[in-house]
Amino acid sequence: MNRRLCRWLVAVLMLLGLAACGGNQVQRVGVETMDNWETLVRWSQFDALLDYIHPDFLEENPITQLDVDRLHQFRVTQYRVRQIVAAPDGLSVDRMVRIRMFHVHSSQERVVDHLEVWRYDEERRAWLLHSGLPDPRRS
Repeated sequence: MNRRLCRWLVAVLMLLGLAACGGNQVQRVGVETMDNWETLVRWSQFDALLDYIHPDFLEENPITQLDVDRLHQFRVTQYRVRQIVAAPDGLSVDRMVRIRMFHVHSSQERVVDHLEVWRYDEERRAWLLHSGLPDPRRS
């Protein structure tokens, strides 16, 4: 299967899963938020990712400038959603993704499996990540 078809199938399956949970505005915003996150990762816009992480998670798991700088040593060559698990209430989604990254200094590829834990925060009226940034050291 080509890349475009795989991505389209994943998006359709995710939308169908979220539609089964009611398909309301909250789920549509969730899909949009996760698509934006994916775009930022694909384009290696790592600084902007911090805005998508829940403040409580950041307080418990601080992300340093060194962590972000480490990511800037890489260019993302592939981002693939491998598994999606949505809660029955439609307010949380866990996505297992595989990210292929090219280290710009050593010319080596890293393959990072990353679990994205997304939760809807009713107080902030936003979907936020509760799992941090991908870690290229865990390839």
